[in-house]
Amino acid sequence: MALLAVSFCAVAVSVPLSRLDVSAEALKLCLQISVTIAAGAVFILILFIRRIVDDRRQIAESEQRFRRAMEDSAIGVVIVGLDGRIIQTNPAFAAMLDYAREELETLTFFQITHPDDLQIGKETMEKLREGKVDSFRFEKRYLRKDGTPVWAQLAGSVIREEGSGRPLYLVSQIEDIDARKQSEARIAEAETRWNFALASAGQGVWDLDMRKGGTTYSATWVEMLGYANGELDGDPDLWLTMIHPDDREVVAEADRAHLDGKTQYFEAEFRMRHKDGHWIWILDRGKALERDSEGRLIRAIGSLTDITQRKQAEARLIVSAAMLADEKERLRVTLQSIGDAVICTDAANRVTFMNPVAEKLTGVEGSEALGKTLGHVYWAVDEETGQRISVTRPAIGGSGPADQNSRAVLIRRDDTRCSIRQVVSPIMNDRNEFCGLVIVFQDFTDARALQRQLAYAAAHDALTGLANRSSFIRTMEELIDQSRKAGTADATRSVGGEHQFMFIDLDHFKQVNDTGGHAAGDALLKQVADAIRGALGPEDIVARLGGDEFAVILKSGSAAGATHIARSIIKAIRSLDFTWDDRPHSIGASVGLTPIRAGCGEVDEIIARADAACYAAKAAGRGCVSMAPDEADTSGDSTKAPAPLAVAS
Repeated sequence: MALLAVSFCAVAVSVPLSRLDVSAEALKLCLQISVTIAAGAVFILILFIRRIVDDRRQIAESEQRFRRAMEDSAIGVVIVGLDGRIIQTNPAFAAMLDYAREELETLTFFQITHPDDLQIGKETMEKLREGKVDSFRFEKRYLRKDGTPVWAQLAGSVIREEGSGRPLYLVSQIEDIDARKQSEARIAEAETRWNFALASAGQGVWDLDMRKGGTTYSATWVEMLGYANGELDGDPDLWLTMIHPDDREVVAEADRAHLDGKTQYFEAEFRMRHKDGHWIWILDRGKALERDSEGRLIRAIGSLTDITQRKQAEARLIVSAAMLADEKERLRVTLQSIGDAVICTDAANRVTFMNPVAEKLTGVEGSEALGKTLGHVYWAVDEETGQRISVTRPAIGGSGPADQNSRAVLIRRDDTRCSIRQVVSPIMNDRNEFCGLVIVFQDFTDARALQRQLAYAAAHDALTGLANRSSFIRTMEELIDQSRKAGTADATRSVGGEHQFMFIDLDHFKQVNDTGGHAAGDALLKQVADAIRGALGPEDIVARLGGDEFAVILKSGSAAGATHIARSIIKAIRSLDFTWDDRPHSIGASVGLTPIRAGCGEVDEIIARADAACYAAKAAGRGCVSMAPDEADTSGDSTKAPAPLAVAS
């Protein structure tokens, strides 16, 4: 504008100059300069106006991007005034609290915050007003519309006025972390229970970590020996000096055997000196967890149990044969009265004891069973293979762990069967000699039947008996993985590894529900399920995805064959003779087809293609089949419009 003014002044000056005695060349030069300055001013003015237009367009685009980012964000985004009033929110935050957006924008964040967490929000707001912080991040609980709390993580910043720096409002991003918090609470609770169980059982834990420079002991461990927590941490060899001199060689031998790989676990019983000077018996179990490249120990962990009372009891039992006899009698009475079945054998596998529960489950009287080999009384087979479960003595030289089996079936003399859960434990004497077996088993028939029922219910639709959505999705994922392993799509076709996916949506089904009610709809869905099953082969898979939508996987066959089967299904559904309350109903079906092969994408993509094809079938007049375009036809530039779906015949 200044240049334009100067140019006008130059022109104005040139006019009186023309009346003065000035040469024509000077006057001409003056006019040329004026015109040049005016043209430059006009050009700069045009550039300035264009810059203003561009700035306004960029501002509008920036606002549009912010608006879209806020609206489409998967987490909550909220704009909050300095008084706590919610100025604007997005759908994700409204959905998280089960409010409508309009409802939230009439509230303050104080009204939707858990009372116990109000203080942290107020403190943060005060710091932002005072300019002590420009951003914030913390966790707190909100209140849903129904009053239930939900944990969330907030991260945001204050927006300030340019120049003055005065805070205007806050922008917060809010992520739902309720599931994580619940998981953390469950883990903490489990850890507390575990520590409590160890402490209640009188078991202390030691942890040797050479990288940390020593051994740490649990509170129970050090309290067992009369020390304070942390008093014994550090020196990894300190515990050896506390072992009774007569027991050190036994402990060292067990330690060497484990470190040399001869035993799976380190285990030893020995005496350790209490802080006050007396000796206590300890059962020490441990295992080497990590070694370096040269085989040296890096990390080991184990537990110590105070077995002083057990050792004292053993001493008393050795001294007194009468007490041993009494204990044996008490044990017999206990076995007679417990709810589990118990059979004992000697080293020759002959039955020496059966309690009443064992007599009832086997159908054999105890007096008849005594002295007989175990096979005459107890015959258990594997539930799945039908092969006999061997109940034998452990290998020579080893005691052998207890053998547990939860899928055994007991076959009685009358050929009736009973599902059982059995535990077989060897009896070893103090010289590590095998003395017999103890078989403890329970009637597991009802529990096994319930397990099968629950497994079936988890994988099948309760109404139609077809596979449900979750089990069907798992099957599809397995087929997709198989197709990927087979190679490219052409290679898959060449080996016959292609499958066909069919999406079936019923036509006019809503009218049945509206006129006959949901009972009529359920009855009709059962007939539809039978009709679809009847049109498929034994290897094909059919499922109800939900509502009146079904899905089918044809394990083999071409697209033409799949189209033929789809038409058969449509015809079978159309031909259903369904009457409810003396009123006939007629429905149809539309089918979308797409192949399952290498390169076909994930499950959701396959279902989406078949669903789109089904929609095209409905658009083509319903009651027909539509084949989705080959996924290869839609690959490439994502900006291209998708090829039109093939309309069904």
